[in-house]
Amino acid sequence: MSIPDYQTCMLPLLKFYSDGQEHTFRESVEYLAREFKLTEQEQKQLLPSGQQAIFSNRVGWARSYMKQACLLESPKRAVNRITKRGLDVLKQKPSKIDVSFLEQFEEFKEFRTRKHAKTEEAKEELNNVKTPEETLESAYDKIREDLAAELLQRLKSCSPAFFERLVVEVIVKMGYGGTRQDAGKAIGQSGDGGIDGIIKEDKLGLDTIFIQAKRWDNTVGRPEIQKFVGALTGQRAKKGLFITTADFSKDAEDYVSRIDTKIVLIGGEALAQLMIDHNVGVSNVASFDLKKIDSDYFTEE
Repeated sequence: MSIPDYQTCMLPLLKFYSDGQEHTFRESVEYLAREFKLTEQEQKQLLPSGQQAIFSNRVGWARSYMKQACLLESPKRAVNRITKRGLDVLKQKPSKIDVSFLEQFEEFKEFRTRKHAKTEEAKEELNNVKTPEETLESAYDKIREDLAAELLQRLKSCSPAFFERLVVEVIVKMGYGGTRQDAGKAIGQSGDGGIDGIIKEDKLGLDTIFIQAKRWDNTVGRPEIQKFVGALTGQRAKKGLFITTADFSKDAEDYVSRIDTKIVLIGGEALAQLMIDHNVGVSNVASFDLKKIDSDYFTEE
């Protein structure tokens, strides 16, 4: 099954604590994973930031909201147990526990009043199945997606010379090519019909990478890649990088996966993402630090 949203996790999580014993958060996550019959892959699936598993994040918010409603408590650091109110709720045998259900408790209503200055925000959350982190990261992904699309549009309209310089910038910022000056000299110097440049794989120049950097409007097919591979063979080269503003056909990608020569294909969308990752052609507008409670700080509490 798919990963349940954080509100769906609430009732099973409260039932897990129904034995009245103290349990760690990890124990609750493992129990719910079995309860929802999640695969190992689903349990390991990460938020877009790559910093936390989606399922653990959702269980964490389910636990946090029920603590605000006083259904769960933390008798000591890193453990939780059910409260008398939590046991009373289970005796009612509710069909589900969600944000609307928790609204009956004054402590939770006060928490939401503090959390939401605007009534519309509170109403929106009632129908929201995403955790706050997921909502934030979804917004970030949308902004990044729009930025990448705009970058790709700019790339397709720039001159071939500018595009080659941009490719150099990206490659150097990724840690390849030695210095920017070295890489800049290499691009466009080969003279081979299928090769646009040669750069160092590392700053010491222990190996070299042959590059083709072309602005394309149409899909790059297998014949173009074969031509590039032929040029590499003529140079006795083992590594190549084909960068374009277009996409690659399935046939081209399949061909690259089956040959001995190591060829990396970077299409327009991937190039735009690399530009964002390495701050090429973009600038920071705002930064937000996402923080959480430092449990170690309160060890003496």
